[in-house]
Amino acid sequence: MAAPAPALDHKADTTRLATTTARAARAEWAQVDPDQIRTSWQNRLPRVLTLVVAAQRAAAGLSEPYLRQLLGLDAEQALDPAALSGIASDGRPLDSLLAQPVVTALTYLATGRAVGDAMAAGLAMLEIIVGTQVHDAARVADLIGITTRPGVAYTRVVELPACDRCIVLAGQTYSASEGFERHPRCDCGILPIRSGDSIPLSPRELFDAMTPAQQLRRFGAGAAEAISAGADIGQVVNARRGMTTAGGRAVTREGTTRRGLAGARMAAAAGSARAPGDRYARGRVLRPMPEQIIADAPSREAAIADLRRYGYLT
Repeated sequence: MAAPAPALDHKADTTRLATTTARAARAEWAQVDPDQIRTSWQNRLPRVLTLVVAAQRAAAGLSEPYLRQLLGLDAEQALDPAALSGIASDGRPLDSLLAQPVVTALTYLATGRAVGDAMAAGLAMLEIIVGTQVHDAARVADLIGITTRPGVAYTRVVELPACDRCIVLAGQTYSASEGFERHPRCDCGILPIRSGDSIPLSPRELFDAMTPAQQLRRFGAGAAEAISAGADIGQVVNARRGMTTAGGRAVTREGTTRRGLAGARMAAAAGSARAPGDRYARGRVLRPMPEQIIADAPSREAAIADLRRYGYLT
């Protein structure tokens, strides 16, 4: 069976938000002076940061209505969408990640490439970053929402056309603690499921739904021929190639000042201190990313308690 309409709509809404934000970031990059790339981008970075933070927050805010519609079950505690904005998937400050297009462009120039090629490479990096960060915020929000509901797991929403790496992961059931594997530009979504629910299309069903031309383009001639002859897709394709778990094994210092919800709770638990150059005191312990909390917790109840402690749940 195909993924239910609410799951496809949720995926489409997130993709639309990511695409719109990437388009706005693209317009800002177009204003960068090729002769002063670093300085020019630094002047435009606050505007881009504001756009991406707003999009992350909006994407996270889509989760609770979506999960409630599919499951008919409210979360035990409410997600704070703002807690998933302003932070990159790997825990670094988002503005630090958004500086990467400059590094890419300058690296091109340092190797003797043309200015046009350097600017195009920087733009491509910017669009990858923006799209991935918006999608990650939505997926992490879904994982947190699943954690706050008993007896709920998830499967991957893969919609054709899709890459071979995502197709081979379709049809599997995961717990929220396993995180969500994705590659740059991945737009796959999350479908919450409970015991007895039907699972969307398997890798074989997705492969069979593709035209021969699509199979050739996604898998290559030899692999497509082998799969058509009955070979296992997972054995033919390296499922882990280029895939990472967003936020996996990560902590952050973002949101840890006493002015923030997480910082206030962390300070109450472990005290706080102000480092040289910091305007506000920060908690003495680092703030785990939500996927890290869910993966490490010995139980769902412990995960919920820590998600609340670190300010992801209100």
